[in-house]
Amino acid sequence: MKKKKVNLRDLDSKNHKGEHSHDDGHNHSSPDEVSNFKTYLPAIFSFVMLMIGIAVDYFDAISFFKGWVRIVWYTIAYIPVGFPVIKEGWNSIKNGDFFTEFFLMSIATLGAFAIGEYPEGVAVMLFYAVGELFQQAAVNRAKGNIKALLDVRPNEALVSRNGDFISVNPETVAIGEKIQVRVGEKVPLDGILLSDKGSFNTAALTGESKPDTLQKGASVFAGSINLDGVIEVETTKEFKDSSIARILDMVQNATARKSKTELFIRKFARIYTPIVVFLAIGLTLLPYFFVDDYVFRDWLYRALIFLVISCPCALVISIPLGYFGGLGAASRNGILFKGASFLDAMTKVNTVVMDKTGTVTKGVFKIKEVVNSSTFAESEFMQYLMAIEEQSTHPIAKAILEYKAEGADFEATDVSEVAGKGLKGTVNGKQFWLATKP
Repeated sequence: MKKKKVNLRDLDSKNHKGEHSHDDGHNHSSPDEVSNFKTYLPAIFSFVMLMIGIAVDYFDAISFFKGWVRIVWYTIAYIPVGFPVIKEGWNSIKNGDFFTEFFLMSIATLGAFAIGEYPEGVAVMLFYAVGELFQQAAVNRAKGNIKALLDVRPNEALVSRNGDFISVNPETVAIGEKIQVRVGEKVPLDGILLSDKGSFNTAALTGESKPDTLQKGASVFAGSINLDGVIEVETTKEFKDSSIARILDMVQNATARKSKTELFIRKFARIYTPIVVFLAIGLTLLPYFFVDDYVFRDWLYRALIFLVISCPCALVISIPLGYFGGLGAASRNGILFKGASFLDAMTKVNTVVMDKTGTVTKGVFKIKEVVNSSTFAESEFMQYLMAIEEQSTHPIAKAILEYKAEGADFEATDVSEVAGKGLKGTVNGKQFWLATKP
């Protein structure tokens, strides 16, 4: 019996992002698009009403657009964008938080109505509402980026019950039950491998693109992708305690870990906002004691302007939104941060050291160089090798089969796999061992 030991070296690992297009050539309106339109509809309605009202005021086109008609018109324009803000302000007051941006905007715009500056009242609230919509859109986009990056949580499990494997929600699977995972499917729960062996893609968990080959009794983690053959796993943890569930929970709650800047702004706003309110009150009343031609309406108008320009929205909203947007942008580019505080830490980094596999290279195996120490010519050597590897579904075998060897294809017989050791088989009457490198 003639045995040949064949080793391959320099299998260069290159990053495979696994991207695919969701564009199927159809143009259907998704529920999200409809929902987004409904979100913007109140602002659009108020804008149209405001523009019409201003145009009628400016050109004096309609003689009866005065008095109560004018008040009702601008009130209708105000309600879609103003009512939600007033409601939020009222709820905050009921919860003991008086000085919020909702409270300030409500006072400023209702005050404008009180002194007859209806267009200004509607316009200020409209601009505020549009800013809130843009903020929410940015937050949703960031959440979508994070969710897309971590969309590795399995949504079903094949569990053995009453002598058959049935599909159930992974959350209903108990510890100690036996589940089946087919080729290409994600392992739904952490467990122990019951099959003789299994090959798994654990990139979603570890970032390592090289498949992890496990033997019977080894630990298998939820979120891993089964690459080779149908396997069975005995669960050791509930779904909520699985590896992938903990990762998802950690990243989705990353915004709860505030940076020092965010914490400072929160404390600052609690002091700043009441000061603004009392200054506005002082700006309205104090001039009475120092100005000869004091007119309450004029000074109230100035105080309302002061409230609007001093509203802490720019500070209270923009800084947390900046961090949230940073988390989302990083997720879109495949980088996970456990919290906003780590974004600040990154500003101090001047050197980055990383494992190249799957980070600066790709997860698709490809032959870079053939080192042939046998008595065969390189082309013949590769023909023998490819004949046996053709019987394997291992990712490295697939990379070998992409090699272009000269000459006719050889056919292998009696090919079998020795778990953890490699392949053996017969080609052209010669028996070969393809040993995996220790």
